[in-house]
Amino acid sequence: MENDHSSQIGDDMDYTSTFPFVKAFMTALAVGIADTILCLAFNLLWRKEGTVGFFSSDFISVSSIIFGINILFIVIGVVYFGFLQARVTGEVLFSIIFAALTVIGVIAAMHAHRSPDPGQNARFHVLLTGVILICGASAAIGIPLLYHSRKFGQHIL
Repeated sequence: MENDHSSQIGDDMDYTSTFPFVKAFMTALAVGIADTILCLAFNLLWRKEGTVGFFSSDFISVSSIIFGINILFIVIGVVYFGFLQARVTGEVLFSIIFAALTVIGVIAAMHAHRSPDPGQNARFHVLLTGVILICGASAAIGIPLLYHSRKFGQHIL
C-alpha cells in the first residue's frame, strides 16, 4: 500500500505556508504559543517561593496569560503582515517599534501601583516586567527571525 503524500507541508501542492499573510499569522501564533509556555513557567517559578513570590492573581493569572498572550500575538501577526506589505524596511521598523514598546511597557510596569504593601508592589513589578520582556523580545526578534527561517517554514508551518 502506497502512502498518500498529498497533505505534506512544503510540497508543490501546499500553498498555505507560501501566502505571506498566512505565514506571518501562523508564525506569530507559534511564537505566541511558545511565549505562553514561557510566561506560565516564569509565573510558576516566581510564585513558587512563598517569601519571595507574588501571590495575588487578580491581574496576572493562568487564564489571562493563556488567552491574553495568544490573542495579543494573533494581533501582532496581522500588524507584522501590514509592516511587511508597507515598505521594504517595514520589518526593521516593526522590530524597532516593538522594542520601543517593550521598553515603554517595562517602564510603565515599574511604576504600576498594585498594592499598598511596598513588598507586594515590588514583587508584582518583577512578575509584570518578566512577562513584558518575554513577549516584547519574542515580538521584536522572534517573529522576524522565524518568518524567514526556512526550516521553521518547512517543518512547523
